[in-house]
Amino acid sequence: MQRRDFLKLSVGTAAAAAFASRGNAQGAVKEIRIGYQKTGVLVITRQRATLEKHFAAQGIDVKWVEFSSGPPMMEAMNVGSVDYGAVGDSPPVFAQAAGAAIVYAAGQPITNGQGILVRKDSPIRSIADLKGKRVGFTKGSSAHNVVVQTLEKAALTYADINPVYLTPPDAGPAFANGSIEAWAIWDPYFAIGETRQNGRILINAREVTRTNSFYIANREFAKNHGAILQQIVDVTTATGQWAEQHRNEVARSLAAITGVPLDIQTVAADRANFVIGPVTDDIVATQQGVADRFFKLGLIPKPIVIRDIIWRNSAA
Repeated sequence: MQRRDFLKLSVGTAAAAAFASRGNAQGAVKEIRIGYQKTGVLVITRQRATLEKHFAAQGIDVKWVEFSSGPPMMEAMNVGSVDYGAVGDSPPVFAQAAGAAIVYAAGQPITNGQGILVRKDSPIRSIADLKGKRVGFTKGSSAHNVVVQTLEKAALTYADINPVYLTPPDAGPAFANGSIEAWAIWDPYFAIGETRQNGRILINAREVTRTNSFYIANREFAKNHGAILQQIVDVTTATGQWAEQHRNEVARSLAAITGVPLDIQTVAADRANFVIGPVTDDIVATQQGVADRFFKLGLIPKPIVIRDIIWRNSAA
């Protein structure tokens, strides 16, 4: 069996097993699988057990699955291994272009906490200085979009840099030892780079573009269990509202769940936005711009329409 055929079979088997374990798709949900990263509202939600408390009376368990970045979470969600999760703007674009079974359930503007780092002693002082340099970031992540739009701001093209595709755990050491000359990244890794890896902020993402993060759901889960999904969104939103007013406690929650030191998570929590809301027309337009830009650059294989996969609760 050729490798690609084996992979197709494996993915199909995984998807079938994932949904079979839940029983009839129209039946009662017994477990919700939540994908999260090392920062954000979902980490706080896990630490405070707000979803567990909410769904206990309905006999629904909550399982938490950690990911280092958004792209692998989208892969897991596509095959039905994850029902709901939070990612930046680029992962769902790449996923939709690949035909993934996902929908946008909620949105969250990013006001701070991501950008491009260089070492403090680096001769790179402006965006133009990135020309010809090795820039590390996770392919298909929100950092990918930040790199693309940062280059546009300085009239550079994607071909003007040497992109080095690295996951955050691999990019950190590469940045520290000089294997890459710049690192596009988000919190808490952004804060780690600043405080532990001799980093200097070359550009904050907010200086070059508007960015959003998203709460994504598996398409079949959203279709068959819209009432449950709405409850997840509502609990997540309420947790975000609490977080806006309790940043010290948020930092402690983030540190406790992720293992990232408290001082670093304090930096991340202090500058984060935790407000969650619907995917508005404005957010859709911004996200469509990301998708169109990626298609123009040949980073996704076909044009996509973001609005096609916006989830609306039909019972609302």
